[in-house]
Amino acid sequence: MLSTNLLRRSPQTIARSLERRGEDSGVVAELARTDEQWRQALSELEELRARRNEASRAIGDLMKSGAAAEADARKEEVRVLGERLKTLEDESRTLEASFRDTMLTLPNIVSDAVPDGEDETGNVVVREEGEKRAYDFELKPHWELSESLGVTDFERGAKLSGRMFYALGEAGARLQRAVVQWMLDLHRERHGYEERGVPFLVLGQTLVNSSNLPKFADALYHDAEEDLWLIPTAEVPLTSLHADEILAPGSLPIKYMAHTPCFRRERAAAGSQVRGLKRLHQFEKVEMYQFVEPEQSPAALDELVEHASDIVRGLGLPFRILQLCSGDLGFASTLSYDVEIWTPASEEWLEVSSCSNCTDFQARRANIRYRKEHGARPDLVHTLNGSGLALPRVLIALLETYQQPDGSVRLPDALVPYMGGQQTLDPL
Repeated sequence: MLSTNLLRRSPQTIARSLERRGEDSGVVAELARTDEQWRQALSELEELRARRNEASRAIGDLMKSGAAAEADARKEEVRVLGERLKTLEDESRTLEASFRDTMLTLPNIVSDAVPDGEDETGNVVVREEGEKRAYDFELKPHWELSESLGVTDFERGAKLSGRMFYALGEAGARLQRAVVQWMLDLHRERHGYEERGVPFLVLGQTLVNSSNLPKFADALYHDAEEDLWLIPTAEVPLTSLHADEILAPGSLPIKYMAHTPCFRRERAAAGSQVRGLKRLHQFEKVEMYQFVEPEQSPAALDELVEHASDIVRGLGLPFRILQLCSGDLGFASTLSYDVEIWTPASEEWLEVSSCSNCTDFQARRANIRYRKEHGARPDLVHTLNGSGLALPRVLIALLETYQQPDGSVRLPDALVPYMGGQQTLDPL
């Protein structure tokens, strides 16, 4: 959530940021008016409470002095003041709720370092790494390869849960588990993350803290009776692990990772654009998350991007880094980079990680603070997140990149120990 002080001090900053995102900036003026009305109501409440207290004290003095008639008049004054106070308190609560609800709909401020652009076409390629392989045979798309190798079973997955779901066969389940374990080990041993196990169902407030609610309610799965929501990413519960806490001096940075399923109500047209593992209602992902001191967040974002890149590099896959433009920037992010891998049969770049600096946007919602030193005033932390990586699209790249003329798929060296020494996936 944005700072109320920013709205009062520099509403034009918020308006300009909304315009860069391609959103209506008129809400800022409306919000400022609501804020002014709320502050006026609070000021009047304070004045009326003071007058009521003064009148109440006067009644006591008048009763002691025997001036009953005058005391009765002051009692009537207190009654009228009480009625006005009740009305004003109700108005104040309504204004406060309206102000907060609207503030929750405003995205984070776009960094000056973000390039302007209307949508993903405005994203900027920062660099490419790794060479695209040349093949002397006709490549098969992953949805054909994965079925022939026993990696996926799309037909039975759809039978169980409908379109945009899948089941994994023996080879697929083992391969996915191997990739996950390798990524977790690499993040722990080389990148310094601590693993956390988190619930896959969370309270609504947990999603408010991470900025998924109220903005993206339509994209989430919700059990209304229990008010529990399936997580769209481990970022959601990881954000709130330290909600309403003041972190001790010297405790930052905190670097967590978690492997979870992710549940999303994807809405995409039928056809080749969503064939196979590209777009799903449920998939698995390893998430990286950092809590840092504000001055460290720019460097922490670069570190996240490098950690995600290190995973792709270890798998021997060509990839590129994109800086997201203002029109494609995530709601909670002030600055983001995507990591995309090349899929040679599909001939497209697929995002496997999006790394974002959310500054104090999530921390303000979740009330996560820290003390720089003992006795110091607590300040909001900065939070950052990045996929490390998203599993289905990694599997797509592995299958398409390492396929062989005989229909088998060679496993990259990094995964062989995690597959019990198995070096290839062979057709059934």
